[in-house]
Amino acid sequence: MQPKALILTADGYEDSELFYPFYRLQEAGYTVDIAAPKAGKVTGKHGYTMTANLGLDEVPPQAARTYKVLVLPGGKAPAALREIPKVTEIARDFAETGTLIAAVCHGPQVLVTAGLLRGKRATCYATVAEELKAAGAQYQDREVVVDGQLITSRQPADLPAFMRAVMARLEG
Repeated sequence: MQPKALILTADGYEDSELFYPFYRLQEAGYTVDIAAPKAGKVTGKHGYTMTANLGLDEVPPQAARTYKVLVLPGGKAPAALREIPKVTEIARDFAETGTLIAAVCHGPQVLVTAGLLRGKRATCYATVAEELKAAGAQYQDREVVVDGQLITSRQPADLPAFMRAVMARLEG
């Protein structure tokens, strides 16, 4: 059985931050599910579209037992996602089980809302840094920061380092 990855997104995602992990995980043999508020087409901030094969209500309870990694791309999507209780439930489930969580750019905003960054080393897009610090994170301005099960990156230019860290952790 192929390992599985879960990407949470919504309209307004940063296109490269969704596509790069999606294809890199597929390349490594993962079945990648994309979940959005509703199943169907989601549109990135640069106009590219992707199909969410799951609505958030279709993500299984205790999803961390089904998936090896949760990916949270940035852009404007995290601001919308963080308002949906199911999204914070999913993030907390991954955190509680020690399953890998990978967030880039504005993606860590979901983790702020879920209360998962206190005492953790993390990075994010520059405009989100103060929010991370206010949530108790130890903010670091680096292309990738790894703290236990949490991997964070700042922006699209950091995607190669971000995915190298994610794949290294998944490959064990």
